[in-house]
Amino acid sequence: MVGPYRDLFRTPGVKGFVITGFLGRMPMSMHGIGVVLLISAVTGSYATAGALSGAVAIAFALAAPLSGRLVDMFGQARVLIPLSLLHGAALVAFMLLVHAEAPTWTLFAAGVVAGAAAPSLGSMVRARWTHLLGGSGRLHTAFSFESVADEVIFVSGPTIVTGLATLVSPYAGLVLALVLGVGGTIAFALQRRTEPPVRRGEGVRHRGSPILIPGVALLAAVFLAMGSVFGSADVITVAYAEANGAKGAAGPMLAAFAGGSLVSGLWFGGRAWRIPLRTRYLRALLVFAVGLTPILLVRGNLAMATALFGAGLAISPTIITGYALIERLVPSHLLTEGMAWISTALGFGVAVGSWAGGRLTDLYGPGDAYLYSFLSGLVAVAIAYAGSALLRTPDDPARSVLQTPTGEGRS
Repeated sequence: MVGPYRDLFRTPGVKGFVITGFLGRMPMSMHGIGVVLLISAVTGSYATAGALSGAVAIAFALAAPLSGRLVDMFGQARVLIPLSLLHGAALVAFMLLVHAEAPTWTLFAAGVVAGAAAPSLGSMVRARWTHLLGGSGRLHTAFSFESVADEVIFVSGPTIVTGLATLVSPYAGLVLALVLGVGGTIAFALQRRTEPPVRRGEGVRHRGSPILIPGVALLAAVFLAMGSVFGSADVITVAYAEANGAKGAAGPMLAAFAGGSLVSGLWFGGRAWRIPLRTRYLRALLVFAVGLTPILLVRGNLAMATALFGAGLAISPTIITGYALIERLVPSHLLTEGMAWISTALGFGVAVGSWAGGRLTDLYGPGDAYLYSFLSGLVAVAIAYAGSALLRTPDDPARSVLQTPTGEGRS
């Protein structure tokens, strides 16, 4: 299983952008829970904490396609460096305003700027892999590796932030996120050897935004619902751990959720699949939704951590195949923006889920609030199966699998 991953690193220049890209996107698992822990410690309200976390996520979601389009037009380095510096300045301002007990609206203003300026580094890393390995079967392994790297981030990030926030200072987790985000992103941007060239798109049919491609729009809708699962689970799990007498257990519990995805990602990426890409995506998504069922039934932090681990097992396969579908559906000169739309959809979903999770937790308690996460997973499955015909790619060997003779999709 290790062999295919080892082969990836024999490509010249890969180690540099992989390591810096990993460090630079560490904050993606740290900002949400860091804001929740800080604001809940200062205000005592999970609703306010969830709303602020959601505002940051919405700002990121709105700006990600724009930054992706700028990168496609001007190149990664010319866009990432100024964005990361602006993001760092806004995050510093946010923490200073919290410390000064400034009016809540100022926290939202600083949080929105910090979110909007946060680079969608995951899409930039995958664009580099596509530039180096596009058209090769190794691209599946590369996307799988990046998904595993994401899950390592989501395993370690919440645990580190929770530990720092509860043992050192409520601000400590966000300070570390600031250092890693700004430093890692600038170091990544300086890896010019593997930077994809700017492509103007001459002679291609599609010149508009990738979101206007029906298959991309469908994937964005599915990932919106998945993001709502992630956002709500973050906020609810913090409250659940506290309600069960150990708020510090929230980090390990969320790490268990990501840990399930990490394990499945390693296995999934090490295999050579013959099942059509679209079929893999639909099956993984169905397993994801079904896997959320136990979180409605268990009680206690340890049992919930186990349930979250099981629920996470289908996350990596779903995300890996989702990005692979984007790579097949989107023209090369729009690839970064196309992948950024997935980040946008996830960001919006996380924002909605954070708000809803905090609100429902305050109203009904964390145990019952998990029902929202489960229902969001079901919505993702319903959207994907209803529009599965839109996910056909030019090299799909099973075009008739999900289509009747009249051309109507079926599930």
